[in-house]
Amino acid sequence: MKHLPQQAPTPLEYFAALVAEDQDLPLLEAAIVVAQDEYPQLDAQAVLAEIDGLAARLKRRVPADASAMQRLRLLNRYFFEELGFAGNVNDYYDRRNSYLNDVLATRRGIPITLALLYSELANQLGLAARGVAFPGHFLIKLRMPQGEVVIDPFSGRSLSREDLDERLAPYRHRHGLTGDYEVPLGLFLQAAEPRDVLARLLRNLKEIHRTAEDWPRLLAVLDRLLLVVPEAAEELRDRGLTWAELGRPEDAVRDLEAYLVQRPQADDAPALQARVLELRQPGGPRLH
Repeated sequence: MKHLPQQAPTPLEYFAALVAEDQDLPLLEAAIVVAQDEYPQLDAQAVLAEIDGLAARLKRRVPADASAMQRLRLLNRYFFEELGFAGNVNDYYDRRNSYLNDVLATRRGIPITLALLYSELANQLGLAARGVAFPGHFLIKLRMPQGEVVIDPFSGRSLSREDLDERLAPYRHRHGLTGDYEVPLGLFLQAAEPRDVLARLLRNLKEIHRTAEDWPRLLAVLDRLLLVVPEAAEELRDRGLTWAELGRPEDAVRDLEAYLVQRPQADDAPALQARVLELRQPGGPRLH
């Protein structure tokens, strides 16, 4: 019996398979393949091998009996000084800061991509590192024998409780979380789940593309976001509006109507209902 050659999955199908289940979700690999929207031929396994190579180089230098604190010091020196990873202060909103292959090449990134690379090296070194979705700035938390250590991957600094409280103050004031309503700092330092990390990475890209009115790239990111957080009705709405910008009224109506079914009482429901009617008009607006 003749077997037909199997077709390779598209980048989006590959990503969908990676994020299908919460259990054992391969966060680093899923974060790498986000860049396949920009680089369709990107070999995720080659990028993973490059990261493993960086970890192996460091592991060879670490004495078998090194304490956790010694390992942490060696890692910090290696990652921030020798390899030269740092925040891209000159072009923070460059989309390439969100692509791990580019961050590896340039040694510049944003907090979340730097945290992903640092945490992988830390974990391979036997340190328990997790990302923390701190308001406004992604951080890394390491569980050490002496207690928790929190690191800012953008600057390489270890942050004290006072530093963290100071960074949190504007957020607390903005959301009325002061006085009787003050929320303990520890609640903001919980380890982020892999799905939440991916959603945050994609929402950073979403904001960059929306600001640039780069509708094709925005659509690609929204397709991925809806695979990561399918229950997020707002992403469905935003994809509908993006379809409209791309001159695809049928697709726009489908997503906007699905949003309105899920959020009939939303503040923007009347405006979106009017938009759906407009898009349904024969020869209605085709925006480019």
